[in-house]
Amino acid sequence: MKRWIGFLGHLAIIIIFTSFGTYSFKSKSVVEVPFQLKVTSTYLSYVPSLIDFQNQEDQGSPILLGKSYVGFKEALAFKESQGKYEIVNSLGYLGKYQFGSSTLKLMGVSNAVYFLNDPVLQERIFELNVARNKWILRRDIKRFVGKRINGVIISESGMVAAAHLAGAGNVKKYLRSYGQNDFSDAYGSNIAHYMKKFANYNISKIKAQHNPKV
Repeated sequence: MKRWIGFLGHLAIIIIFTSFGTYSFKSKSVVEVPFQLKVTSTYLSYVPSLIDFQNQEDQGSPILLGKSYVGFKEALAFKESQGKYEIVNSLGYLGKYQFGSSTLKLMGVSNAVYFLNDPVLQERIFELNVARNKWILRRDIKRFVGKRINGVIISESGMVAAAHLAGAGNVKKYLRSYGQNDFSDAYGSNIAHYMKKFANYNISKIKAQHNPKV
């Protein structure tokens, strides 16, 4: 009798939990996600990590940004500083794009501390410097884009990136010597490498400008 009572008690408990589980499942209603919150694109399906960027660094093209102007500036920024606005390197170059103080003064910036703490200003200075280098190199862009030097098809973006590294004057020397007169910075980066790494980005939205200032 005790065994039967115990068995019936366990059976009753099982029936109660089974009924409860069935009821809970059936009671759930389907909630329609508003159209505005639905994901319609996989463009930003994940946030890239630093390792992702390091794996992409040799291709010179940040994840998701492709060959756009934004892709160009972010690829160059990652090469220069890993995209960090507050960095000052061992040679005194400043910010996300590693500008020298002399270049900043040319464009109207004299306060290094203010510059380091103003990301908007850093982005603006980079844009103006692209415009400035395009102006200085305007004749060489017409003459050399599409030609092959040291195995690399010369592009406007490659020239502008190399000018960011070495100065537009040194880029002119490199092009006009057909790659014989190269320039390397203190860390070993040279014009030929930048020409290849930053080739074929679309930077046409930035127009050449003579002596731009903030």
